[in-house]
Amino acid sequence: HRLPNVCPVRPGEGGYMEVMGRSYRALIGTKAVDAEADDCKRREREKGERVLTVDGACGVGYDKIRNLAGLLGQLDGGGGNGGMTTLRPINGPADGPLNDGCGAEHVQKNRLPPLVYGSGRGRHVPMAYAASVDGDADRVVFHYNRRRTGADAAKQSSFRLLDGDKIAVLVTQFIQEELRALQAAGVGGDLRCGIVQTAYANGAATAYVRDTVRADVVVAKTGVKFVHAAAHDHFDVGVYFEANGHGTVLFSPRFYRMLGAAEIRLRGRYGDRANVALQRLRLLPSLVNQSVGDAISDLLLVDAILYLKGWSIEEWDGLYEDLPSRQCKVQVQDRSVIRTNDSETRATAPPNLQPALDAAMAASDAATKNGGRQTAVSAPSRCFVRPSGTENAVRVYAEASTQDAADALASEAAALLHKLCGGVGDPPRPIVRSRM
Repeated sequence: HRLPNVCPVRPGEGGYMEVMGRSYRALIGTKAVDAEADDCKRREREKGERVLTVDGACGVGYDKIRNLAGLLGQLDGGGGNGGMTTLRPINGPADGPLNDGCGAEHVQKNRLPPLVYGSGRGRHVPMAYAASVDGDADRVVFHYNRRRTGADAAKQSSFRLLDGDKIAVLVTQFIQEELRALQAAGVGGDLRCGIVQTAYANGAATAYVRDTVRADVVVAKTGVKFVHAAAHDHFDVGVYFEANGHGTVLFSPRFYRMLGAAEIRLRGRYGDRANVALQRLRLLPSLVNQSVGDAISDLLLVDAILYLKGWSIEEWDGLYEDLPSRQCKVQVQDRSVIRTNDSETRATAPPNLQPALDAAMAASDAATKNGGRQTAVSAPSRCFVRPSGTENAVRVYAEASTQDAADALASEAAALLHKLCGGVGDPPRPIVRSRM
């Protein structure tokens, strides 16, 4: 892939990290020529120094993040961070057991902050702006402790997770805005930018991308090899991130040709919005690893976008509120009797399964409406099932306007699977949410 001249190709791991660091620094630097930068700079001054705590999952990624932090300091040259965040890694390989109570998988699946091992144990570690990678640093999720206010502050959950859905939405929105700035100057009008999701993507994220970002959405089968292929086949700029935080951005040859055409058209127009967009889009391929998921490059990309927008992590989190959901699984005698369509959103066998699921979703919507339980994130109930790839079990995903409705829909889907698909043992019990 073509790299911009500002970041020359360099061999080895050190060269890879240098290209990444220089690209990040250059992307951060485009704020200085943005017409909207003054307001953003004022907001950044109000927020003070930016510090990103990075949980290394007690894995090998910790050392790479620590090395990157040193590299960013060298690139700064001692003259202030120039907008770059200060990386503060925690949980190194010698600090504790790998992925045990820490790391991206723990944070994303359990919706809990990471434990702090090693020298950090027992001391206060800032979590106002934090991220967790997994042990080999190919997945990343962000999180923070929200300030609680009001009379019921003690009952509010302070921990907030920003998973792969939120990352994909942020990145897609940023790229779409930059492309539209070029399109306003008469370049790149036929370029297709979009996002690839799986059936597990939260419905609120899908609605936000379609209705607010106004980008195309393609649903692919679960698994990185499927979403990667869909991004390559459907888009000139294709964004994908699984909920677990594994993902990247792909750029087609047409994207690079568009950059060349934009450089010719915008020659001499320094400082205007279209030229800023061109600078930013030229830098993305050298910051993003298009071959494999690299949590460190994804982390820098997210941080740079937040800085350029002048957003805090709370403002990013406020783009939309996830719809309540519930996942469970049902043991069956033979998982091969359950088949789905290509996107795994509907069951195709047994023939009576999908009609039963449709009836359950309709009943869930009717119960929510009649019970007056609509919420600000109200949406039609959604449920799908898919056979496990590793065991004789079927996985269930249910989504609704309230948590109770999502739990009830998942329970009904599990009961239908047990009844219609050869369930093993006693019928599954209804899911009851803990009120503690």
